[in-house]
Amino acid sequence: MKISCEEASSICDKSQYKEASFWDIFKLRIHLLYCKACKAYSKKNSELTSMCDRAGLNMLSKDDKDRMKRDLEKKL
Repeated sequence: MKISCEEASSICDKSQYKEASFWDIFKLRIHLLYCKACKAYSKKNSELTSMCDRAGLNMLSKDDKDRMKRDLEKKL
């Protein structure tokens, strides 16, 4: 049941993008009860997500990323 800080930060990042499972979030919350460093990381991560949402930032689509990758490879 106990997870490492590295696993906790990974779950925190997944949770930010709604990719963490219920079980992962449960383990993260247990970890945050006793780990102040991860609790601070999680809080900062939440603040960053909130700021990005308010700014209306969007991610590139897969097609756009693929096009950029091809263009970069051509130039190299």
